[in-house]
Amino acid sequence: MEQKTLGRTGFQISRLGAGLSEIGYRLTLTEEQTAASVLNQALDSGINFLDTSACYNISEELIGRTVAHRRSDYVLATKCGHAAGDWTGPDWTAATVTHSIDRSLRRLRTDVLDLVQLHSCGLDILKQGEVITALQQARDAGKVRYIGYSGDNEAAMWAVNSGLFDTLQTSFNLVEQKARYGLLAAAKAQNMGVIIKRPIANAAWGVSSSPSGYADAYFNRAQTMLADGPLPDAPDNRIWLALGFVLAHPEVDTAILGTHNPRHMTANVAMLANERPLSATTLNELHRRFDQHGQNWQQLT
Repeated sequence: MEQKTLGRTGFQISRLGAGLSEIGYRLTLTEEQTAASVLNQALDSGINFLDTSACYNISEELIGRTVAHRRSDYVLATKCGHAAGDWTGPDWTAATVTHSIDRSLRRLRTDVLDLVQLHSCGLDILKQGEVITALQQARDAGKVRYIGYSGDNEAAMWAVNSGLFDTLQTSFNLVEQKARYGLLAAAKAQNMGVIIKRPIANAAWGVSSSPSGYADAYFNRAQTMLADGPLPDAPDNRIWLALGFVLAHPEVDTAILGTHNPRHMTANVAMLANERPLSATTLNELHRRFDQHGQNWQQLT
């Protein structure tokens, strides 16, 4: 699988990463073998970037139980900031961040976390600085190799411009394109690694009814953009259209795609191997349609 360097971390990571919220929320501890199938299929296929979070229910625990013995095969990223597990303190304090990192180390069964990201805190929390200091102290103590920020909008731009973070994880897809209005370029100018979440917009493009949850807004946006007519030179596979759109942007190092189904993991990897890159014609038309319709669309967080 194609790899890129994750900014100044120097990690060589697969352009498709495994987002592991679904195994945490959709599986139980009795379904450990299913989680093992998903994760081993990913690693065996060349995916070497695993992205989870302390608050993704049992995700970290399943990773530790199933692939800790393959620790040298992957770059391990998690997130912190929210109270999780047995922690009863408030969100977004130094103590919460420190506890979260220690808990993640135990659950993931590793001596060091390659990347720990603040999990979408607001601009006020970033400016206050307490949680950033806690991350830096964990890095200085050898618990964490690199630190990052996961989030969107003004907070994401502040995190980039601060120069304090090694990576940025942000939302970007064919119906959520505002990151290309300066954010992605600013991150690359800082030599930050760029990780994209929600790359396929919850599969909202090209379906006849809205998926569930936050994808209602994505579905409505897709309907608006599709009303302009067929996309020129577009691939038949609507999932590849969405993923290929994200990967066509050179600022993007990896796009994290989640599943709890081993067959879906196999299909995701096959797309990268078998589908042709999006053409410039298709890419430019998707840019044009978003620029025309999406100026007032609020970026989802």
